[in-house]
Amino acid sequence: MRIFSRFARFVLDSLVILIAGCSGISAQRTTHVERLYILDCDEGVASDASRWSPGVNVGIPVEFVDQCYLIKHTQGWILWDTGVDDAVAILPDGAVPTDPKAMHWRRPKTLASQLGQIGVKPSDIKFIAISHTHPDHIGNVEMFPQAMLLVQKAEYEWPGAYNAPRFNPGHPVTRIEGDKDVFGDGSIMILSTPGHTPGHQSLLVELPKTGAIVLSGDAVHFKSNWDNRRVPSINYSKDTTLGSMERIAGVLAGKHAQLWINHDKAQRDTLKMAPEYYE
Repeated sequence: MRIFSRFARFVLDSLVILIAGCSGISAQRTTHVERLYILDCDEGVASDASRWSPGVNVGIPVEFVDQCYLIKHTQGWILWDTGVDDAVAILPDGAVPTDPKAMHWRRPKTLASQLGQIGVKPSDIKFIAISHTHPDHIGNVEMFPQAMLLVQKAEYEWPGAYNAPRFNPGHPVTRIEGDKDVFGDGSIMILSTPGHTPGHQSLLVELPKTGAIVLSGDAVHFKSNWDNRRVPSINYSKDTTLGSMERIAGVLAGKHAQLWINHDKAQRDTLKMAPEYYE
């Protein structure tokens, strides 16, 4: 009887450990990315593609697109970039540049209307993560005054025109130095990828069905630039940009991830746009 009791106690203890272990696994799996939406955050054209690919396609016009990405995590919504200001949508000719070589942006759909189509209110957004502070990426930040802004410290403190701050100083902000695991489970990772600007960052998203995706921001503008490691002449640092490209390449290889290049129209045209989504 004593031997049986010891055996019964062993079995019981083993079951307790097994159940506890399974509970831990279940708890980990309850926190993850549920879906990712691609939002049309402006479209444009420039007269000279070589501004972004020095010595290549000189004088040839190039079409740009610009995406924002709305991500539903079990712990809340995060928006990656905010595009050109929604006010551009009401301008008949869009945002006409003073520099004829610069980008001529138009806003076919507002960010607000696309969020509404999905059923998301600006107040639902928990985090805004910004790749960098060029106007086609931060135009609608103040549509989300309560959302925590996730931005590299180097980018936040980089002086704007006439030394003006690049963000509303009253907006809640987390100034990041390096990488950041946004929700603490590895499913959404901010990656420090400086070079285009001093504090540029990219985003690694791991989806249950689609797998891992790196959202480039402006670490790279076109697939041809990526394939040939071309750096735009307007970048803050060529060498740092090249280092960030190699870092992204390492992440892609290690995670077997896709690279979604923010401004590449040919690639964007192959992807599902909101209200469709990726899981």
